[in-house]
Amino acid sequence: MLNDRFVRSGPPSRAKLIGIAFVFLWFFIGGIAHFVATEIEMRIVPPYIPWPREAVLVSGVFELLGAFGLLWRLTRRAAGIGLFVLTLAVTPAHIYMLQRPELFPVPLWALWLRLPIQIALLALIAWSSASPTVRPLKPSR
Repeated sequence: MLNDRFVRSGPPSRAKLIGIAFVFLWFFIGGIAHFVATEIEMRIVPPYIPWPREAVLVSGVFELLGAFGLLWRLTRRAAGIGLFVLTLAVTPAHIYMLQRPELFPVPLWALWLRLPIQIALLALIAWSSASPTVRPLKPSR
């Protein structure tokens, strides 16, 4: 709880709202793809991960929950943390695709490009879902 000497900043900036919208769309579309194209999504699950169908469906649920959690200010921070962790958790799939590029109809350069895009996505998730700043009030004279 804030005391009388501090105030929360106002609504998110236009840039932060654009960031939230981008992250929402990324995970909303991706989450739907887990259910619409389950077989395709299953192909990128590394063979050492058991139950690939379940892994795809569960991660799709979490992508959708995280996406919708971003839309409500009270859940935005928790949703951002969840999406950040989820993004890290799917990294083995990206590495597997780089290790076995012949299995996927994607150019090798695009597989390599996914890694810096993932880093940028992590940064955007962290920035756009960060708690609002709390700043001290200016002292009255």
